[in-house]
Amino acid sequence: MYLNRTLCSVLEEMRDADKTKNYSYLLGLIEEAQSMGNRMESALEDVKDVARLHERRKELHAEVTKLKKEKKELGGEVKNVDPLFE
Repeated sequence: MYLNRTLCSVLEEMRDADKTKNYSYLLGLIEEAQSMGNRMESALEDVKDVARLHERRKELHAEVTKLKKEKKELGGEVKNVDPLFE
């Protein structure tokens, strides 16, 4: 089993490289840190997108419920074709 490598561990390796003045692998560590940062930013945006979509779904559900009620009041028959909107 492999442990997840964290951004902090990459930064610590950068500090170690500076302590020993061995910069031969520093560019690789910088690339790794940038890649990790990009993945974290992307994940945060994904979480925001899911939250926005959930909120939009709640709004649409309320709108569908309202429209069904109006249709019933006007004497129309309401059919549930989507189990998500029951």
